Amino acid sequence: MKNWSFKKIIKEILSMLLMVFVVSMVLNYIRKPDTSNRLVDIKAMDIYQHEIEFIKSDEKRSPTLIHFWATWCPTCKLEAPNIEALKNSCNVITIAVNSGLDEELKSFMSERNFSYRVINDSEGLLTKKFGVEVFPTTFIYDANDTLRFSEVGYSTTMGLKARVALIRE
Repeated sequence: MKNWSFKKIIKEILSMLLMVFVVSMVLNYIRKPDTSNRLVDIKAMDIYQHEIEFIKSDEKRSPTLIHFWATWCPTCKLEAPNIEALKNSCNVITIAVNSGLDEELKSFMSERNFSYRVINDSEGLLTKKFGVEVFPTTFIYDANDTLRFSEVGYSTTMGLKARVALIRE
């Protein structure tokens, strides 16, 4: 029988966490969509029929976070509050994939008190354009519309805020 000390237990826990982190980074790299490094100038209507511009034309440009998600995705539901937390710190555009009609998305957002902008990609056109195959997927572009980060899977609020802060000019 091994003699377990507090120091050994901490060392094992840290080793396991490091291994999980490395594996998750490798999986993120493998599942990363093959998309353009430049944000495409797209205009689309959100679920409230307001026009959304992917590239802002004003002088006060900020990073743009584009988040692909679905109402049927458990990880997306878990991550949704993290996206809500960023809506005032950058240009947040979310794209709901295969998630029903606009009215169903409005109800989903209202029930959870979320107010970030949502485009209903019911036909999957934007999903194809960005090469997204796994949900959730998040892209973060700098103020010059260059892709700086992409994340496949769950992202914490702190992780998203840190990425946005790193590219803020």
